[in-house]
Amino acid sequence: MTQHTPRPIEPAALKELRVTDDAGAPVAPFTDDEGGAPLRCCLRGSGPGERIALVTYAPLRRWAAATGATPGAYDEQGPVFIHPGDCGGPATGQDARYPFARPGALRTLRRYDTRGRIDGGRLLEIPADADSGFDAALDEAFADPEVALVHVRAVEYGCFQFEVRRP
Repeated sequence: MTQHTPRPIEPAALKELRVTDDAGAPVAPFTDDEGGAPLRCCLRGSGPGERIALVTYAPLRRWAAATGATPGAYDEQGPVFIHPGDCGGPATGQDARYPFARPGALRTLRRYDTRGRIDGGRLLEIPADADSGFDAALDEAFADPEVALVHVRAVEYGCFQFEVRRP
């Protein structure tokens, strides 16, 4: 099995999103009283009392702009939580390699080809050994040579969790 690397939102994109999101709205930071919001900048849950922002993010659009892909109607945008200021990105040495991986939670692994078009997908019920479950599902996705990247999304709300690119 290959070890795959979940990618947070790129620093350059975060810099832009912290001013104006991908829907053109200004960022509106707030205090997360409860904690637990999935932060896509550092791939961890927020803590109670932490300042965060909910912004619109278009991950495929940004990847396409950098690669010349033309996703057409597959270009989506949706809400994600980020820190409104620099957070340093994901911590090193985390126990689990895949963020937001609660055993039993459902994830969709949506595959995209080099043009930015959907090239299949898979439903994953996260097993007790989340790392092995994600590794196997991502190995399956990247066994197709046409797959350039995979977006992992929560089934409940369709929220973008993280991206994995071809190793």
